[in-house]
Amino acid sequence: MTHPDLDALEQGIQDGVKEGLPNAGFDLQNAKADRSAANSIARKFVVEKVDIAVGITAMAAQSLAWNIEDRPVLFCAVMDPKKAGLAKSATLLKSLKHVEKWVTGTSNMPPVKAQIMLLHRIKPLKTLGHVYCSHEADAAAQAEVAKEVCKVLGIKFVAATLTGPDPSKVKSAVQTIAPKVDGIYVSADFTVFTALADVTSVAMAHKIPVISSDPGSADTTDVLAACGLDYYKMGRVTGRLAVDVIKGAKPADIPTRYITDPRDLNLFFNMDVAKKLDLTLPEDLVSMANKIIKDGKLSSK
Repeated sequence: MTHPDLDALEQGIQDGVKEGLPNAGFDLQNAKADRSAANSIARKFVVEKVDIAVGITAMAAQSLAWNIEDRPVLFCAVMDPKKAGLAKSATLLKSLKHVEKWVTGTSNMPPVKAQIMLLHRIKPLKTLGHVYCSHEADAAAQAEVAKEVCKVLGIKFVAATLTGPDPSKVKSAVQTIAPKVDGIYVSADFTVFTALADVTSVAMAHKIPVISSDPGSADTTDVLAACGLDYYKMGRVTGRLAVDVIKGAKPADIPTRYITDPRDLNLFFNMDVAKKLDLTLPEDLVSMANKIIKDGKLSSK
């Protein structure tokens, strides 16, 4: 679907490819979060005999991998490639042997533990709320990690699930858990990202902070803090990987690449939201931020 982070990924992939293949051509398609549309796009690529196909997010990558059987497919922004049936040891490989041979890519599994601990440091939590799409393998994987992190930290975990990619359902889901929690964690779930303003409006009405995995859209909402990957940089990594494969590297020999370099993480704080919530942000954390909103003004470094 269209989203600032996904658009940044798409641009990063193109720029990464152009580094090694300046004359490369691109066919950019948007499935708009519709699996049937994604499958149609994949079949279109089969007919066109593209050199390589790149799927952004699990659904798009699955459609490509399940329809394209004789040429490379890369996934990008897939949290758990194994659960999504896109990596070695995946349960689906028994019926999709070509996946093991032709498919590899980059994961955007976020630093869930660090994100929750960040909010917990700013405001000690007794109960953490989390809204996510249960049908999305990536979102479900993050929810499991978040639940385990909360267990270790002694925080009660309260989840509200969406059964489909419908952003209009996010607000009501948040409303069901807001009275029961001390804070809300938004993982890298693009359906929820699309309705982030609805999440924060409910949260602010209940005087609870929100931490998001999406620094890219946090400055347009009342998110207190955001910590996440630089999706443009991830796109460039994927683009360079595509070049390697086109030049002869075998996908079967390339393990999933995880974005672990701290330089690829972005950190955002909204000092105005902190003031409204009567919270004080530790100076050492503020000094590490890439973006800060204070007195209505956004500053970046």
